Amino acid sequence: MGNTTLNISNRILDRDQILQKLKRIAFEIYENNFEEQEILLAGILENGYLIAEHLQQELEKISDIKVTLVSIALDKIHPIDKPIVIKPAEVNLTNRVVILVDDVLNSGKTLAYAMQLFLKAEVKKLETTTLINRHHTLYPINATYTGLSLSTTLQEHIRVTFDKEKFGAYLV
Repeated sequence: MGNTTLNISNRILDRDQILQKLKRIAFEIYENNFEEQEILLAGILENGYLIAEHLQQELEKISDIKVTLVSIALDKIHPIDKPIVIKPAEVNLTNRVVILVDDVLNSGKTLAYAMQLFLKAEVKKLETTTLINRHHTLYPINATYTGLSLSTTLQEHIRVTFDKEKFGAYLV
């Protein structure tokens, strides 16, 4: 998919629309967690982490909740083959509110495997956030917070890019 041409005719969200959706998601997160002193945003590399960074900025603008940001690295194609890596590794997960962030929810495989890390740590609450939900889940995964629900065919793909010139979400 790296060679796919991204052009305005297949853009489904532009920069302003994405940022507006992330602002709305931040308000939803705050509304559902306003009594918390701290939440942990866990962004799945690459794009989930970039979205988590935007959410952290928005949450810090609207609330006094301390927001800790961590990255999650895993093999999205063959998640069993390599370990899931969280950075910083020393972060304490026990009894924490964790919000797992990714760009697109398609089959649910990536989120399902990433959740293992947090389920083993006995977190207080685990929620999920995706910018776009395609509704093709093969795993019992739902997004707690979604920027855009979009019905697509199985042959279509969504590509989210934060590149300055092509910042947006594209149907390819």
